[in-house]
Parts: sequence; structure tokens; C-alpha cells
Amino acid sequence: MLRLTNTLTRTVETVVTLEAGRISMYSCGPTVYRYAHVGNMRTYALADLIRRVLIYHGLEVRSVMNITDVGHMTDELTDSGRDRMELAVEDEGLPAADIARRYTEAFLTDCDRVGIGRFDEYPAASDHVPQMVDMTARLVERGHAYERGGSVYFDVSTFPGYGALSGQSLEDMRAGHRVDVDPAKRNHQDFLLWKSAGPDRAVRFDSPWGPGFPGWHIECSAMSIHLLGSRFDIHTGGIDNVFPHHTDERAQSDAATGHEVVRMWVHGDHLLADGAKMAKSARNVVTVGELLEDGFDPLALRALFWSARYRRQVDFTRAALEAAATGLRRLRERIAALGRPGPAPSTDAGVRDALTEGAALAHHDRFMRAIDDDLDVPAAMAALHEMVGDDHVAPDARVMLAGSWDNVLGLRLVEDDAVSSRVIALIEERDRARLARDYARADRIREELAAEGVDLMDTDGGTRWVRRG
Repeated sequence: MLRLTNTLTRTVETVVTLEAGRISMYSCGPTVYRYAHVGNMRTYALADLIRRVLIYHGLEVRSVMNITDVGHMTDELTDSGRDRMELAVEDEGLPAADIARRYTEAFLTDCDRVGIGRFDEYPAASDHVPQMVDMTARLVERGHAYERGGSVYFDVSTFPGYGALSGQSLEDMRAGHRVDVDPAKRNHQDFLLWKSAGPDRAVRFDSPWGPGFPGWHIECSAMSIHLLGSRFDIHTGGIDNVFPHHTDERAQSDAATGHEVVRMWVHGDHLLADGAKMAKSARNVVTVGELLEDGFDPLALRALFWSARYRRQVDFTRAALEAAATGLRRLRERIAALGRPGPAPSTDAGVRDALTEGAALAHHDRFMRAIDDDLDVPAAMAALHEMVGDDHVAPDARVMLAGSWDNVLGLRLVEDDAVSSRVIALIEERDRARLARDYARADRIREELAAEGVDLMDTDGGTRWVRRG
């Protein structure tokens, strides 16, 4: 069974389900005031990989990823600043709902392109404010929170294990989550659950404490418990979520329920850009759409992610991406040379039922050991390359294994010939339409293929195509 590093205990633990045969998982999703960048996508790919492995083990996975469309402050380490969505409204001149819708759709499209499967639900924060108000009120009633001037703060002194997730004690922390100490706070480390809205704020909600909006942290607590229950199995996110976001989230959730809500916390490390953390302020942000415009197969980005384990940093450079793209293309060609694909089992148990060769089973065991060992995907990829090149295993068995393992890896390793032939025919028709200046027909073909999950890229070497996921 899959073993993962639990950030809370700092140990590698076997995933043990709260309910037999079922897993509940919550993942922190995007703040939809701008396009997600490829560094963000690595975090979402980790959640996707965990989900894929659990399904491959035959478990039923209920997965939730939130959409933050309100309450995410410009300075997450302080309670000052402005909501990021408000700034986007000013920049783009559109209503907040339209901005959120645009970037949510763009995010989901990018996930499709990078092979990140759709989660069961994508709750928007703005649709769950009543649950956030209820949880905040419960925390006040239980003595874990207090109101000051229409804002509500969580009192960290009432939660003894506050710094356990980040490995910090209250004494070790600097003056709260901020540089300037808020005089309304009882303790420097207290954080906002609800913020009073000023007269000029456009997005506001009613509450027992007056008009305002939820803090970023209370959103995930309220939505995760509302959708998954007061206890669930796995919570994922990026390493930068550990403090303050998940530290605060854990405190709120456990204080509101009176027990540990999340069984296992899993965090992935950063994707760097030429050695530096990818951030808009550093002007080194790259989006999936930009990679597509440059002619890259977006699944090459996923292959780059798999070059290191999730708890290690990966350096994103153009040379590294080109190497990943070349390696992925050659791997697909090697698999295609083995013959036409047949049915591929979608689970570990299905593969074991289908295998008749001892050598093939040995390869499968090696792959599963690597994946289950805290997601050692580099070792799993090495097992894949070795299996594909093993002439002691029948070609059809090798194709079958590659197709089955791709349920975990998500690299589109095996392509159906009939589908490929149709796509190529439509591309040729589109090229003829463009030569004839029938741009309307060319656009219709592009849209038709896009609706089927196929993206076209016009490059100097001709039109290329990639299938999302």
C-alpha cells in the first residue's frame, strides 16, 4: 500500500483509510485572480498523483479541491493589505465573478493539458460563506476566538498544538504573522477568521459581527469539513502552505470539532525557475499556455515533475524541459514500436490477474514498490524504461504494462492509432483551409479538436498536436 511523508509527524506512514475501501482527500487549489503558473501546477500534479495511485490500488477516492475567489490577502503573513480579487477587479475592469469564472476555466483547462484529472468537486469560497460564518461563530462560542471592531480573531493560546505542523513553538515564532503588531489582538500570533469590510469594499458578506469577508484560512476549514466530514484522510498542498495557511487551518478545524480532523498532511516542494522560486514579483513566472505557444507538449512538463521526488525541488529551465520532452517522445516511440495497444488493466489487481509471465510480474512489482515508497516516481520511471527494453518479456505484455502504469503516470504513453489517424487527417484539412485563406474553416477544426481534448500548435516545423491528459 502507498506510504507518504506525513508533515505533522515527520515520518513516512502507510496510508490507512478511515473507511474501508474509501479515501477522502482535500487539496488546496488556486486563487483565481490570475493564471496559475507551472510552479503551481507541480503542487496540483502531486495531488493528482496521490489520487491516481490510490485508485490504482482499487480504492474509491473522494477528492475536493477548493477555488479561492475571495478573502486571499495581498500579504498572507499579515492581516493588512487588500484582497487579491479586489486588485484584479481594478486592473481588469470586470466584476469579481467574471474574473473568477475566467481564471477558474483557464485553470481547469491547464490541468487537463498537464494530465491532472478532474477532482470530484471544486467548491468556490464565495459559495460557502455561510459555513465559514457558522464555524467562526462556533469558535467564538467555544472560547477559541474573539471579536474586535467587527473582525474576529483566533486565539492561538487556546490551542496548545498550534505550531506542531510547522515544527515551531509559539515562543519561537516572530511577532505573529505580521511585522507590525495589531493592537486589536490578544496575542501577536492570533490570526483573522473574519475581517470587517470598509465602506469602499465591493465584495462583502453579512455576518453576526457586521459586513465583512472571511479570512483565507477559515475557507479551507469550513469547506473541507462541509464536503468531507469532520474527519478525513489526506490533505495536500505546497510546502509554502505549511505556515501559516495549514498551521492556522489545522488549529481552527481541530478547535471547532474537538478532535484531529486531518489524518495525514502531505506537502510538495517548490518548482524553481533557473534556481529561484517562481513568483510574479520575481518576473520568472511561466504558464502552461505559454509552453503550448512555444510548441511544447504540456505533458513534457509533467515528465519534468517526475524527474524528482515530490519533497525535493525541481529546477525549471528551458533546457530541462526540452530534455524531458525529448525523453518522453522517444519513450512513446519505443512503446509504439512494440505493436498496437490492446486493453490495459486500470488497477494493480487487474495487472496481476492478466499477467502470465514471471518476468513481466517482476517488472510490475518493481514499479509498484517504487510508487508505494513515498511516490518514488524517478525509480518508477526507471522501472518503466527497463521493462520496455526487456526482450525477455513479450511485446504485447510490455505494451499492456506501459498502458496500465500510465494510469498512474499520466504521460499518454500509448496512443490509439485510429484516433491519431483522424487527428492527422483533420490537421491536413486545416492546413489546406489556411492555404486557401478559409480561416473560418481552419478555426472550426481547431475548436472541434480542442473540444475533444486535442490542442494544436503552429510551429516553424508545421502543425503539432498534443492530447490533454
